[in-house]
Amino acid sequence: MSEFIKESVTWVSIGEEAAGQRIDNFLIKHLKGVPKSHIYRLIRGGEVRVNSKRIAADYRLQMEDKIRIPPVRLAQKPQAAVATGRKGDERLQKAIIYQDDALLVVDKPSGMAVHGGSGISQGVIEQLRFDFPEAKFLELVHRLDRETSGVLLVAKKRSALVALHQAMRDGQVDKRYLCLVKGQWHNERQHVKFPLHKFLTQDGERRVMVRDDGQTAHTIFTLQRSWHDFSLLEAELKTGRTHQIRVHLAHLGFPIAGDDKYGDFNLNKELQKKGLRRMFLHAYQLTLAHPLTGEPLVLKAPLPEELERFMQSLGSL
Repeated sequence: MSEFIKESVTWVSIGEEAAGQRIDNFLIKHLKGVPKSHIYRLIRGGEVRVNSKRIAADYRLQMEDKIRIPPVRLAQKPQAAVATGRKGDERLQKAIIYQDDALLVVDKPSGMAVHGGSGISQGVIEQLRFDFPEAKFLELVHRLDRETSGVLLVAKKRSALVALHQAMRDGQVDKRYLCLVKGQWHNERQHVKFPLHKFLTQDGERRVMVRDDGQTAHTIFTLQRSWHDFSLLEAELKTGRTHQIRVHLAHLGFPIAGDDKYGDFNLNKELQKKGLRRMFLHAYQLTLAHPLTGEPLVLKAPLPEELERFMQSLGSL
């Protein structure tokens, strides 16, 4: 891979589409090919300035801000890779639930990351930008775990992104999931409020555990259906912590079927033989007000066929 030096200082004036965005996220997108670690060094070292002042990585850009970007070393993509291009992902092209000038909503397949990184060449957002080259702005509103399927919001305007983030902070977005857990769940409706702490394993993998000094986390579980060894639950998120549903259930002794991080690993092997080859966690419904018009929206993604088939087979297990 060849490299070249961007020799001169660049000045960027912020318009409506970038207003409200964090400076680190803006630079990561603006300086494609530059390692994130280098971008953060530039910010900490004061080489990136906004309105001639030093700023922190979490500074949010304002309309008409003037950003000074120093000379940087960029990686130039091999010409052959550009020439060959890439094909669209048919799963995403068939999975659009809703679309207008402000929003694009997809039913994300299990096994697809929401964004590239950590050895993943591209995720949902990169693929959507490829499939919709005319869209000047496409950003994830929230995230789903790679193994989780279901409703995923993407903003097509900065104003929509800001409004949706505010609605989520204010608890005005209703998120519902379906999950199949090991064991017989007895309470028809149960509030769970275990605080959650994020940490890295020795292998550098992100994990979450229940710990008294963790972040506040609140999930409401409602029993939908039960079998001798399993229960189908609806999970309503009141907070949006990493792996929240998975860790709350595992801590209670009801791990999600097929969960390869917090689940019952011996059970998972048996379930694979019976046809369940993924985690049984699906974001099936989001209810919110449209970020620009205020119109009520109820966005639904039906339970995937492989999960529906497995659930129907439980009567014979």
